[in-house]
Amino acid sequence: MLDRKYIVEHAEEVQQNCRRRGVEVDVARLVELEQQRRAKLQEVQELNRRANEVSKSIGKAKDPDEREARKAEGRRLREAKEAAQAEHDTLEQEILAIQARIPNLTHPEAPVGDESDSREIRRGTTPIPQFDFPVRDHVELGEALDLIDFEGGARVAGHGFYFLRNEAVLLELALQQFAVRQLIDAGFTPVITPDLAYQEILNGVGYIPRGPETQIYSIENSNLSLVATAEITLGGWQAGQVLDADDLPIKLCGISHCFRTEAGAAGRASRGLYRVHQFTKVEMFAFTLPDQSEAMHEHFCQLECQLFDALGIPYRVIDTATGDLGGPAYRKYDLEAWMPGRGDGGTFGEVTSASNCTDYQARRLNIRFKRTGEKGTHFVHTLNGTAVAISRALIAILENYQQADGSVIVPEVLRPWVGKERIERCEE
Repeated sequence: MLDRKYIVEHAEEVQQNCRRRGVEVDVARLVELEQQRRAKLQEVQELNRRANEVSKSIGKAKDPDEREARKAEGRRLREAKEAAQAEHDTLEQEILAIQARIPNLTHPEAPVGDESDSREIRRGTTPIPQFDFPVRDHVELGEALDLIDFEGGARVAGHGFYFLRNEAVLLELALQQFAVRQLIDAGFTPVITPDLAYQEILNGVGYIPRGPETQIYSIENSNLSLVATAEITLGGWQAGQVLDADDLPIKLCGISHCFRTEAGAAGRASRGLYRVHQFTKVEMFAFTLPDQSEAMHEHFCQLECQLFDALGIPYRVIDTATGDLGGPAYRKYDLEAWMPGRGDGGTFGEVTSASNCTDYQARRLNIRFKRTGEKGTHFVHTLNGTAVAISRALIAILENYQQADGSVIVPEVLRPWVGKERIERCEE
């Protein structure tokens, strides 16, 4: 969350930032409540001071009646102090509720507006393929090549679940191996994270684990939820900790299953694997010093581009507009892959994103750093980026590498793990 003192001192700027990001928050109300809270805190402190003075004076009173009067006065002051403290705590909770809904500040170069205002900033090295045969989407290809079973998944767990079969399994494992290997070579520590996290961790990272707007599957009669991304568990890993500045940046690549309700998702654009309830993802995450985060953000985006250039997938990079940033991100780059079977004649679809969250998540999770020889601590900056979301990467591979005979060429960088150059129709 944003620093409360900053919010109070820059209330109009913060309110304007909320408007640009499409978030309805009454910042003026927070300022008003904070003024009341500060006044109430002074009252608590004054009552406590007076009660202590009276307590110290009791032993000095020689007259029994005076001593009893002072005891009564002390009790009255203590009761008044406790009542004032309760009022203070109520104000604090009201303020926190508003403060938690205020989004991060926004990078000055981020486009202002909604999704349609996001700006393309570059394209990958692979050109968009030109097919001289009718293009199939990944659902048709997956069924024809016995790679994806949506009907079986629906029978087992409902719409939005699926079975991967045969070479699709090998492609998933190959994508994980390829992405993790590239990231290890780039200095990341590989981590397999839990698929569950406490509600307070999800809140700290910026997800809503409960309520009508949630995209999270929560475990009944438990404080646990299934994670939507390893960003949640990787960020939560250092919750409440103080890191050594000399150890930063810390770069992690986390492998996890991701579970999302995808409430409201529908339409041809969401067909097949594009919006599903469970998938595997390799996630990049970093804890950095404040002056390192912008460079790390560019580094994350560069790594995502390198991965998809190596896979031979056409893509474009989008500088995400303010209205589509989400709460924690200061700036976000989306990488959108060309999907020939999506839409009417093909279109770009998001496959990765990279976000600089500055100290927004660190404040909520209380993750700090300390410099040797200096007093005090400071909040770290956190960043996250998708290396590869397997389900959407499979869409891009199947559709871009499809051939006229119905087969699919395996990207060269994945062949050592898949064990073949081409996925062909199984003969009866």
